Amino acid sequence: MKLIAAMSGGVDSAVAAARVHEAGHEVIGVHLALSSNPQKYRSGARGCCTVEDSHDARRAADVIGIPFYIWDMAEEFHEGVVENFMSEYAQGRTPNPCLRCNEKIKFAAVLDRAKALGFDGVVTGHYANMRETPEGRLMYRAVDPAKDQSYVLAVLNQEQLAGAYFPLGDIEKGDVRKEAQTRGLFVANKPDSHDICFVPSGDNAGWLRERLGSAAGPIVDESGTQLGEHKGAYTYTIGQRRGLGLTVPAAGGEPRYVLRIEPKTNTVVVGAHEDLAVKTIVGERAIWCGPVPVDTTEHRGFAQVRAHGAPVPCTYSHQGGEITARLDQPIFGLATGQGLVIYDGDRVVGSATVCSTE
Repeated sequence: MKLIAAMSGGVDSAVAAARVHEAGHEVIGVHLALSSNPQKYRSGARGCCTVEDSHDARRAADVIGIPFYIWDMAEEFHEGVVENFMSEYAQGRTPNPCLRCNEKIKFAAVLDRAKALGFDGVVTGHYANMRETPEGRLMYRAVDPAKDQSYVLAVLNQEQLAGAYFPLGDIEKGDVRKEAQTRGLFVANKPDSHDICFVPSGDNAGWLRERLGSAAGPIVDESGTQLGEHKGAYTYTIGQRRGLGLTVPAAGGEPRYVLRIEPKTNTVVVGAHEDLAVKTIVGERAIWCGPVPVDTTEHRGFAQVRAHGAPVPCTYSHQGGEITARLDQPIFGLATGQGLVIYDGDRVVGSATVCSTE
């Protein structure tokens, strides 16, 4: 096969590219330039896709012995990920930009360009397993539960998964680093990236205030009593406890948590921890990673709402592009805008964006 290896500059994508090249496929390494001015996002090692990362990716491609190119995806990234991030926060939701990046950039724009150039698919260093079944290629959790990334890949539809290759799904992270050392890849001990790649210093609230303003507004309890003042409702998220700056102490010294964000009135509503309990989740924009359930009746499965959160047994159904999951036990602090992913055992069934909870 002819494959594009998306090389972030980290150890995972480098080993993934080396594996498919060694397997005899025709491979070209590609690094994604996500900003026309790299200093605008990051130039340090806290995120991914930085200037330094592009140099690391090129050196890894040289060691592997494959051609290397940089693709300019700045416009697509800004429109599909950065603007979506700002828009979602402005509406009082808490988005996951990694989900949007996988959906809009790595497995939409990149895969479309790869196929237009005559390639069969895209290889990445994500940790997930693909299996050929009578129902088509289906996605499963990775062998290494601590690194499993099937949650952030659950935004891929069946057509995108047909062109996606994850060579690291059957290996643990420690063994990936050992393999990188054996292959002579100097990124073997490079730290994993973290934080949002386009937010300097990891200060999400400060980054949002610079772009959306800092209109002050009330922080109230559920009775409407004002307890403090905020400097931008969109800088808070459901379940937040620290940094509220309340001026009215809680009765009995009990901590308060953000329960709701109301952008129309620029209000943040706080309350007790038990008020964060969620038993029913409704997600919009359903994406199916395999066969679409043939009916709208209820099915048993597992719901996961955070990248490394524990899956919760649930009963789910779908109708009109929405997935409704009724949980066997409550979860706490779920914000709208996050991803709801449904599993059947280790198989990824599909995903949706949380739009309401009960």
